[in-house]
Amino acid sequence: MTTDVFDPAKRSAVMARVKSTGTTPEKTLRRLLTGLGARYRLHRKDLPGSPDLVMPGRKLVFFVHGCFWHGHDCARGSRVPKANRDYWLAKVARNKARDERNEAALTTAGWRVETIWECQMKDEAALVERLKENLSHGERGL
Repeated sequence: MTTDVFDPAKRSAVMARVKSTGTTPEKTLRRLLTGLGARYRLHRKDLPGSPDLVMPGRKLVFFVHGCFWHGHDCARGSRVPKANRDYWLAKVARNKARDERNEAALTTAGWRVETIWECQMKDEAALVERLKENLSHGERGL
């Protein structure tokens, strides 16, 4: 017995609207980086994991992760749905394993990898400071 509140057609329509690019947290990060004068590229398909933002000159990539989908250790990320629990635990575990593989491949190739979590968007001032640190680190390294 399913506890879904939607019929299968409606559930399919709802899930089809779940985006992987152009999300609100991603747009927030883009706005903050642009405000700091940073230039970047979006979703480079030739890099492992197709990072959300790429700064080739700084050898810096950003991944913007949703806490639930990528299993962050915050309150939202550690929540597991009651319905179909085994599926969701396996799904998030696969996502985390994929994220680790992509980060390792990028690091091996000489890239600096920064993961920005959805919950970190709430404290914009702290995020801006973190971004400034990352950008200044890249300038020293050139």
